[in-house]
Amino acid sequence: MNKDTDIQLSGPFKASDGSGRAHDAKAIRIFDEGYGAIDVYVDFSGSISGLHKDKSLIDAVVAQLRTVGYKGPALTAGDSVLQESKLLVLEAPDEFNTFAAGKGWKDLAEEFGDE
Repeated sequence: MNKDTDIQLSGPFKASDGSGRAHDAKAIRIFDEGYGAIDVYVDFSGSISGLHKDKSLIDAVVAQLRTVGYKGPALTAGDSVLQESKLLVLEAPDEFNTFAAGKGWKDLAEEFGDE
């Protein structure tokens, strides 16, 4: 997570899955640049294998994002090939872009005039 291209949106928090088990999240982060769609990365201390589509876990992440100022629609499960045992990848809706831009994210499509 100590990459120059990461923007940390949140520090540590607890997130419970649908069965009520609590998981320690270390951080929520995004990459500092992208083309429109933003993947949101949630790093966990322990394994969350098989939980990338767990609605309760995703809702807990969205609730944490709301504590740091996000006001848009909920995020959804990201592509299953991106998931790792200690990493949850979520797909953000277009409305997330405004929030991300306020945290330093750059939309390369706008920057380079791509349509």
